[in-house]
Amino acid sequence: MRMISSIVLAAGESRRMGQTKQLLAWEGKTILRQVLENLLHSRLDEVILVLGHEAERILKMVDTRKIKVVINKNYRKGMITSIQEGLTALHEQTEAFFIVLADQPGIGPEVFDLLIGEFKRATPQKNIVLPTYRGRRGHPALFSVKYREEALRLKGDVGFRQILQEHPEDILAVEMDSDSVLQDIDTPDDYRKQLGAKPPGETHDLD
Repeated sequence: MRMISSIVLAAGESRRMGQTKQLLAWEGKTILRQVLENLLHSRLDEVILVLGHEAERILKMVDTRKIKVVINKNYRKGMITSIQEGLTALHEQTEAFFIVLADQPGIGPEVFDLLIGEFKRATPQKNIVLPTYRGRRGHPALFSVKYREEALRLKGDVGFRQILQEHPEDILAVEMDSDSVLQDIDTPDDYRKQLGAKPPGETHDLD
């Protein structure tokens, strides 16, 4: 059975936020819990969560029964190290994988399902699916597993930009009807804009 996987990048230090943003409150949950629930309610077959900074603390607040957890000890060396840790954990039947940011709780299951459908229709002619909003590229990006080995060779804090730059002919851009694919939460101001006027504060109630 061919599978669609996701790699959730939650290893960073949240320096611009000033506290662990994955654990900030979001509609009675945490940002990270909302992201994971969105994934688990989609057509995805596998969810891989990559942790690093404050991994033990985050693990105590995450239900890991339906996800695979990977610890990136080199998270300070940049996002690409977390991506690579996730890539090494992919199921052997994976045909494509999402790169998912842990600070985009507004991206619902329907977005992932739409992009999965577009990928299945487009492959093998197109092997990278990117959501866009009014022409601007957003997240999450979906990549054929054929890019796994190339990504494992990447060095430096380049993310997947290099792959996108080197394979423009392989990209299918999918225009979305919501700007959620452009919205992430890096700063207290981002958080306030997305959640309202409520000041940043961590939640410890995941029941």
